[in-house]
Amino acid sequence: MNVFPYLVAAWIFLTGCYGLATSRNLIHAVGCLAVCQASTYVLLLAVGYRDHGTAPVFSDLKPGTRPLVDPVVQALALTDVVVGATVTALLLALVLQIAKRHGTVDPDELTELRG
Repeated sequence: MNVFPYLVAAWIFLTGCYGLATSRNLIHAVGCLAVCQASTYVLLLAVGYRDHGTAPVFSDLKPGTRPLVDPVVQALALTDVVVGATVTALLLALVLQIAKRHGTVDPDELTELRG
């Protein structure tokens, strides 16, 4: 089993986490969360990949004659893309409202939001 895609997914996730921890802008933080979300795409594709795998359609072949790709992983990756886009849009709308009400997108300057 090749470990390279898992390392790439971990690297992308850690890069997004580092950017999130060091960001001084809410829009940058939302972008870093999107990068963290992109690491899950790579991870799901790495889990579902099979060498020389084909679609699980048995029209002319006997079952078990060749490796098949799991369609559930592909459906999960597509769902992950849709959920990621929705969450990113919602967070950007919240950042827009914060910018309108407080006049800044710097989290250190938002003293009204501290508890």
